[in-house]
Amino acid sequence: MKLYKEQIELTSHGKTPSYFDITPQVKEAIAKSGVKEGICTVLTAHTTCSVFFEEFVHDYTEDGDEFLQVDLNNVLEKIIPNQTDYGQYTYPGEKHYEAVESWPDAEVYLPGGDRTQLFNCDAHLKSTILGSSETFEVADGKLGVGTTGYIYFVDFDRTRSRKRKCKIIIMGEEA
Repeated sequence: MKLYKEQIELTSHGKTPSYFDITPQVKEAIAKSGVKEGICTVLTAHTTCSVFFEEFVHDYTEDGDEFLQVDLNNVLEKIIPNQTDYGQYTYPGEKHYEAVESWPDAEVYLPGGDRTQLFNCDAHLKSTILGSSETFEVADGKLGVGTTGYIYFVDFDRTRSRKRKCKIIIMGEEA
């Protein structure tokens, strides 16, 4: 049994959820792994990010967003509105603010002491609903999905641009 791991870095843009089609990177990792039959798990360790499987969309808005991503954002916004005000959600609470303010790099998270920069409860809840990983079949050395199945990484945190990591882990039998 072979185990292969790879990590990709993505930079979210903030302001709106950042979606990334990571299907090409996953396919490339499978090819590099040498695994012919097995499984491929794609995951994130970030609590405001998700990995999900969806159909590739050919239609885009004027802003370059795929229609299904716009629809997903709209549906999630109905059940989990974007956090815009203090007290809208119970998180973050006073103890969380105090903890972040005590960090050596607190200025990164609270520029100028601006506590609104932690208004991301909605991002945590949205990523909890979608989940942090997906597992796929590796069949005959290829990603075992249909023609229109694509793998997406999303960062729901709108507070600022960030570097994000996505891990690809492939296990199985070589040829």
